[in-house]
Amino acid sequence: MPVLTATNITHHYGDRVILDGVSLSLEPGERVGLVGRNGAGKSTLLKVIAGDLRPDVGSVSLVGGERAGYLKQDVDFPGHLTLHEAAMLAFEDVRAWERELESVFERMAAGEDLDRLLKEQERLERLIESRTHAGAGVGATEGVAHRVDAILHGLGFTDAQFEIPVSGLSGGQKGRLALAKVLLEEPGVLLLDEPTNHLDISGRLWLESFLTEDYRGAVLMISHDRYLLDAVVSRILEVEDGRLIEYPGNYAKFRELRAERREVMYRAWEKQQNEFKKEEEFIRRYRAGQRAKQAQGRLSRLERAKEGALERPPEMRTLKLELPKAERPGDIIASGRGLTKKYPREDGGELTLFENLDVTISRGERWGVIGPNGAGKSTLVRILLGEQSPDAGDVKLGSRLSVGYYRQSHEGLDPEKTVVRFLQDVVRKECPGQTLSEQAARNLAGAFLFSGGEQEKELRLLSGGERSRAVLASLLVSAKNVLVLDEPTNHLDIPSAERLEEALALPRENPKTGEKTEPAFDGTLVLISHDRALLDACCDRLLVFDGRGNVEVFLGSYTLWHEREVKRAKAEEAARSSAASRSQPQARPVTPTAKPAPSAPARPADPGRGKAPAAGNAPKSRYSWMRLEQLEERLSILGDRMKELDRRLADPDVWADHEKANKLTEERDELQEELDALETEWLRKAGA
Repeated sequence: MPVLTATNITHHYGDRVILDGVSLSLEPGERVGLVGRNGAGKSTLLKVIAGDLRPDVGSVSLVGGERAGYLKQDVDFPGHLTLHEAAMLAFEDVRAWERELESVFERMAAGEDLDRLLKEQERLERLIESRTHAGAGVGATEGVAHRVDAILHGLGFTDAQFEIPVSGLSGGQKGRLALAKVLLEEPGVLLLDEPTNHLDISGRLWLESFLTEDYRGAVLMISHDRYLLDAVVSRILEVEDGRLIEYPGNYAKFRELRAERREVMYRAWEKQQNEFKKEEEFIRRYRAGQRAKQAQGRLSRLERAKEGALERPPEMRTLKLELPKAERPGDIIASGRGLTKKYPREDGGELTLFENLDVTISRGERWGVIGPNGAGKSTLVRILLGEQSPDAGDVKLGSRLSVGYYRQSHEGLDPEKTVVRFLQDVVRKECPGQTLSEQAARNLAGAFLFSGGEQEKELRLLSGGERSRAVLASLLVSAKNVLVLDEPTNHLDIPSAERLEEALALPRENPKTGEKTEPAFDGTLVLISHDRALLDACCDRLLVFDGRGNVEVFLGSYTLWHEREVKRAKAEEAARSSAASRSQPQARPVTPTAKPAPSAPARPADPGRGKAPAAGNAPKSRYSWMRLEQLEERLSILGDRMKELDRRLADPDVWADHEKANKLTEERDELQEELDALETEWLRKAGA
């Protein structure tokens, strides 16, 4: 039986129909994703279901007294509360029940009707236990505090931030606090509107785990995070032209089914258009002749048919951009040696963003920069571009650089320009001697999903997402040989993010034809992002910040890095479990004739454990027979193969074929083992 039902929801904003008689239902424990273009009506539908907006027509019902918890995009908290106190507001119902319970005890002591009060006590204690997963009293209080701490930690807050007043939190921190509160309330239905907006990658992974493993209620979620939708939901509802279109499966399955559906729709539309053309040709040919009466009849039928004609399905075409060629830069784009950046903290200490870091970005490379918010990602990129000075270390910039920098704020735009004029003026300014015709500008705008009258909108009238699309389109057409994009998908809906991905994607191999597709942009890319799908599609090497002053250079895709981290975490957990089991005394059966076992001799500590053996003392390996030159040749061959494997594994299409992806991953693991052994032997011989 559905836990939530919305029936015939219709809503208008002025003359515009946002929702046109849509209906949906959620089963207990079901996870459903709500997708669609910005402005399609997703948030409106969630507000109607949550009771924050009254629809023009329709009704919403929750069965069995269930509650719906709604995560809004903008939430206010009392400014005098601390972060931890504001999160504890999720348990106001528990506090109310505890006050009622205290009143019951007082009335018991006064000698009131004991049987009735015992039943009331049992009811209240049951309610408290259901919310706190502990009995009433101290256990409940401790359980609540522990859960609040766990949720706040999962969403990226530290113990030191728990006592910060809400009035001192940033907008992103308030957004995470709102998410924490709604998760702690544990409603029967969760209505989440962009829950990942202010979450870094670790926060998104934690949320995935929470929604799939811990939370037991139903979920209706709007999200632009494709990996989150893939991991969590089992059904997709697309809002399109005021209607809801249902697709079974996660987001990847939705893309596949939607493409098939739209292909069928396009063929039907195309067939109808051809029939219209034939009729029009007949009418033109015979309107004035002997068959004029027949032609007039056909005209009437054609006009009636056109009134109910099929609409051309949207987004049928793929992105095809002809970008101006940028000047070829030198081999090295930017090189930093020994880079260090620290900031003073309020407590008198220092915050280390990174220390003694070496990094080199070469021509044509695609770098993803990932890590917690505030870890120093944007600071490092600005230092590498020469916009900011490090505390220590040196930076060298390459020659003939033309850098396009997409920042999270868009300043300096002329608000009176239309989208088309803005794109034309960018080319005129950035590419001397070149022009962008009006048709070419309209094609570019259309590629970034500006259609019809939207291309004539002035920049001041654009939404945040529309302005982001216009700026990204202008960067691509401005002949830059280096693009630096700082959170480019923050304000983009999924179709817009996918268009950007198409323009920036790594070269891909069609698994069916074997043909390689080249990206529209073939320069150097530095991408700061929490969008894992975008990172996987566009980057084959990473700078990974851990938020504690450490930065790792990883050669491979985000998925490869994440898989390595998962394996590492499992290995560490297994080691901890093994150490814990060894530290526990083992019970042994004792018989009258048993003798105590002799104690094993103590094993001396190995001071070199965990380090590479010294060159002269290293045990011989299976590669001991190889000369130094042979080792170097083999290392070069394997290195090239590793690059090819990393390139193929960075292609999202490969992961659609699980068997193929597993074979490639296994081959890479085997190559890595051989590389490690070869490098050890090379070190032994080189140092001999």
